[in-house]
Amino acid sequence: MRRPFRAPPTTNDGPRANQNIRTPTVQLIDSEGQNHGVVPTEQALAMAEEVGLDLVEINSAGDVPVCKIVDLGKLKYASQKKASEARKKQKTVEVKEIKMRPNIDTHDYDVKMRAMNRFFDEGDKVKVTLRFRGREMAHMELGMKLLQKVKDDTIEIAKVEAEPKLEGRQMMMVLAPK
Repeated sequence: MRRPFRAPPTTNDGPRANQNIRTPTVQLIDSEGQNHGVVPTEQALAMAEEVGLDLVEINSAGDVPVCKIVDLGKLKYASQKKASEARKKQKTVEVKEIKMRPNIDTHDYDVKMRAMNRFFDEGDKVKVTLRFRGREMAHMELGMKLLQKVKDDTIEIAKVEAEPKLEGRQMMMVLAPK
């Protein structure tokens, strides 16, 4: 025995329009932007049909929903364009990682700091990772001194988001641009 086919419920991904407006009366604004006051829904639908446009619910928060006579296709297109523009403008913050060793040379340190400054200029966070190998584990104070030096050198352009902490053989600190 076969079960009958049930279509998934249709999702209405926009404002209610035309026959989907269920209230008996609406606050009507026509296509020119003039307010007609509270009007029966049937009369508002007839006015929209007369002009060849749609009756679209703009605000349903009050006692009487506010409806406007507009072209629904153009309204949806404009809202999609606005949303895509907003997505284009937003920046995702990335966490960049700088790896060092406790006995890093001064030139290597300067190169890492220049890279770190470039990351801060781009608006990214930086995770400074210090890896200890072998007997370096006995000299944790060298790692703390190095991370303190990094913190002091970036004090004008960055703030410490996560203080230095030891996880196994690595010491980590996270810095974020000011």
